[in-house]
Amino acid sequence: MTAHWNYLTDINWAAFDPTKVDPELAKVVRAAALVEYGGGHYADYLCSVFSDDPEFCQVARDWAAEEIQHGQALGKWAETVDASYDLEARYKDFRSGYSLDTAQQNSVRGSRAGELVARCMVETGTSSYYTAMAEQAAEPVLKQICQHIAADELRHYKLFYTHLNHYLQREPMSLLARLRVALGRIAESEDDELAYAYYAANRAEGQAYDRETFSRAYMRRAFGFYRQHHIERVVGMVFKACGLSPQSLIYKGASRVAWWSLNRKVKQLEKLAA
Repeated sequence: MTAHWNYLTDINWAAFDPTKVDPELAKVVRAAALVEYGGGHYADYLCSVFSDDPEFCQVARDWAAEEIQHGQALGKWAETVDASYDLEARYKDFRSGYSLDTAQQNSVRGSRAGELVARCMVETGTSSYYTAMAEQAAEPVLKQICQHIAADELRHYKLFYTHLNHYLQREPMSLLARLRVALGRIAESEDDELAYAYYAANRAEGQAYDRETFSRAYMRRAFGFYRQHHIERVVGMVFKACGLSPQSLIYKGASRVAWWSLNRKVKQLEKLAA
C-alpha cells in the first residue's frame, strides 16, 4: 500500500506557531496520539477474527499502517509543543495499563458483520472528531495534520462499509441488531481506553488512575469541539451503516436529539469540573 500522505514530508512543520497552541486542545492531542499509534494491535485482532479472509486481513494491515502514522504525526506535534512528551515512552505507559485481547477468534460483536458495523462506528467518530478538531485548531501545523487524518478516517469508513455489505450477504443482520451494535460501540467512547490514554498522556508525576476522573477530563475537552453540523454528519453515517436513510424525518429528529444530548453532556461536565 502507498500511503496517501507522509507525516514527515507532507506536513509543513516549519509553519509551527507556538503562540497559537491551545493548551487544553494539546492535552487531547497527546491522548489521541497514543490511541492512534496502537492501530497495529487492532489489526492483529481483526486478522484473528477474519483469519480465513486474506483480502480483508490485508485491508486491516493497510488501515493500521495509516492509523499508526496518525499517532506519529500527532505525537511529533505534541513533542514539538512540549519536549517532555515522548510518544514512545507514553505509549509504553498506556499499553501497560490498557490492553486488547488480539487472539480472539470470534468477534466481540457476535458476528463478523457486527464487527464491521462497529468499525464503521469508530471511523464515523474519528472522521467527525478530527474534522471538528481541525476547525477548532488555530495552530497551523495541527490544523493540517487533523485535515489529513479526517480525510483518511472518512476513507476508512467507506472501506469498512464496503466490506460490511459484503459480509451482510453471508451473515444477515436485522435493523435492530445493527442498531444494537452501533449504539453499543458509541457508548464505549466512555470506556477505559480513552480515559487511560488521557491519563497516560497527561498525568502528573505519581498521580493515580481513576477512570471516572480521566474520562470526564477527556470528554469535557473533546466533546466541546463539536458543532451541530458535525453531529448531523455523525448521525447520517450511523444511519447509513445501520441500513437507514439519512434523508428521512427520523434522521432529522435523531440529529436534533443527538445535538441536544451532546450539549447537555458538555454542560454537565463543565459544571462538575467547576
